[in-house]
Amino acid sequence: MKTRKAAVGIAAIAAAIVGITTPAIGADPVKIGLLEDQSGNFAIAVIPKIQATQLAVEEINAKGGILGRPIKLIHYDTQSDNTRFQEFARRLIQRDKVDVIFGAFSSASREAIRPIMDRYKQLYFYNNQYEGGVCDSNVFVTGAVPEQQFSTLIPWMMEKYGKKVYTIAADYNFGQISAEWVRNIVKEKGGTMVGEEFIPLSVSQFSQTIQNIQKAKPDVLVTLLVGANQASFYEQQASASLNIPMASSVNVGQAYEHKRFKAPALKDMYVTANYIEEIDSPASNDFKKRFHAKFPDAPYINQEAANAYNVVYLYKMAVEKAGSADMKKVRKALESGDICTDGPSGKVCIDPKSHHQSHTIYLVHVKADHSVEIPKVWNDIKPYWLGSVGCDLSKKDDTSQYTPSSPPKK
Repeated sequence: MKTRKAAVGIAAIAAAIVGITTPAIGADPVKIGLLEDQSGNFAIAVIPKIQATQLAVEEINAKGGILGRPIKLIHYDTQSDNTRFQEFARRLIQRDKVDVIFGAFSSASREAIRPIMDRYKQLYFYNNQYEGGVCDSNVFVTGAVPEQQFSTLIPWMMEKYGKKVYTIAADYNFGQISAEWVRNIVKEKGGTMVGEEFIPLSVSQFSQTIQNIQKAKPDVLVTLLVGANQASFYEQQASASLNIPMASSVNVGQAYEHKRFKAPALKDMYVTANYIEEIDSPASNDFKKRFHAKFPDAPYINQEAANAYNVVYLYKMAVEKAGSADMKKVRKALESGDICTDGPSGKVCIDPKSHHQSHTIYLVHVKADHSVEIPKVWNDIKPYWLGSVGCDLSKKDDTSQYTPSSPPKK
């Protein structure tokens, strides 16, 4: 019942989202295309991204825009439908002639539109946590990646709870590649994988999976489940008294399950997030104040909202450095190594080689009553992996997604 009420609240907020009115700055606008799920399977996690983008655009326009030009935000509701992502991506490029595109939540959606971005050499920002590995000249990524989340989380969990690990993951590229990262780190740290399951996004009943986990007796359960259907696992595992510490890169920080689900569904879940609303710092508190002033009914500010907010300012800096919204010039500015901003979670910078972003990583522990604590913080974690294995987009163009088992050929 609590989850249903939250969903109703989200629907009401989605219905209230409208376009941003830009001030009359007296110049042609800088056009930002936004492809985000205002409705659909991922809307709960995505609506804060839309809101944060609107907030940043409103703030920038109130201060004169970019190079004296107002920002015009053109948003299409992609409804968690990859066909719509492709249709609207083409519309933004061919009809609306946007200067940059932000958008997509799931990796499947990103991969549905990335070939379109590459075909038209369209500047595109993916502002979401994901499985890593995209080395693409036209793409910049501002969400956290495995070397920032798993390389911190998995060793910490193994040291605290034990070295037997079981992974359950969504059965598509996000879950499969993320699970590969977990598998490699567990082996590197002397642990043992006692089980691994890949579960279709349509699955919502987990009795057999819970039995499999109970039989394997892991010390740590890594959960890489996504979407509304798979989220039902957590209350089911609590009802079954599974009582195994969980590690995740996607929960809490994205869909704020600790607020929506009945305790103790997420008891002893540990998540590495680059932002959560509970962070108590001057920058975070100032951001929360401005966000809730504009969106007083917003139920939660997630990490993707922080990423979406930051990227508007990062893009503004790059355009101003380039002296133009020309995509080639902006890309060169983004690859300069000095495009950084102080956002809600602290300083973030674009890495010229990989087109990814540095992050402060917070270890979030969900307690039995679903309150949270932050037992550890890793500062300024770089997105180092792609650069270390040969991706250098500042010197060589590419449009690939690599994995630990399939790195660039040197």
